[in-house]
Amino acid sequence: MELRVLRYFLAVAREGSVTHAAQQLHISQPTLSKQLKDLEAELGKKLFVRSSFSVRLTEEGMLLRKRAEEILDMVGKTEEEFKALGEVNGGDIHIGAAESDGIRHLARHIKALQRQYPRIRVHLYSGDRSDLAERLERGLLDFAVLVESNDLSKYNSLPLPSTDDWGVVLRRDHPLAQKDSFTPEDLLDVPLICPRQGLQKELPGWFRERVDGLNIVATCNLAYNGSVLAREGLGCLLTFDKLVDTGPESPLCFRPLTPALHSKLFFAWKKYAVFSPAAELLLNEMKGH
Repeated sequence: MELRVLRYFLAVAREGSVTHAAQQLHISQPTLSKQLKDLEAELGKKLFVRSSFSVRLTEEGMLLRKRAEEILDMVGKTEEEFKALGEVNGGDIHIGAAESDGIRHLARHIKALQRQYPRIRVHLYSGDRSDLAERLERGLLDFAVLVESNDLSKYNSLPLPSTDDWGVVLRRDHPLAQKDSFTPEDLLDVPLICPRQGLQKELPGWFRERVDGLNIVATCNLAYNGSVLAREGLGCLLTFDKLVDTGPESPLCFRPLTPALHSKLFFAWKKYAVFSPAAELLLNEMKGH
């Protein structure tokens, strides 16, 4: 399986059309069609369902798309690392981060590093804990900013010097917006929008035996998207403070939880990881060397 053919496959998957993909790749349509048929023959699976004017992926095709994207991401990252081996003043660093105001500490270290090495570039990938952990394990990320509920024993890590405070984001005209804070009992019959990662540990631990009585109307993995649902009146969003605009001009407000619920953040990397020079410089900056 050649990398070139994987790039051809992804172009067709993105375009949904062999004709459009061939134009984008600057090759003939018959050549591209043959490459795809050869790939299907090599794998022994049908990758596309073809119609007169378009193609769509089969289940096997969707699996290959995910794997091809990971393979080509890894190839690109490896090429970047080798290009940077003789260039101590530059290079690329790939970091995954959970949504948190706490990454401002990471940003300050990156800024300090770039003052010394202005050709260093940082590529930030936002995701939830399972997504970040998977990408870190696969080597697609150099580092990840993880919430403490992850199994950190698998990684080396440094604590970031702040915690995230959980609370409820809701419309200012909501009947419950008059409350100063929310207890578990306050939220039992309230339509809730919950972050998927929070449902794995933090929120069940806070609600305890009441968790089975929650009225969860939606889940999300990005606070901004969840806040749009809250703004439209779908429900109240459980999230960290400072992720959503709740300023005086916003129709939304934030109320903390009682008892307070906090989450710590950690800057993590794989044990026995081999870093590029740029990634090594950032790690030393984070450690204060």
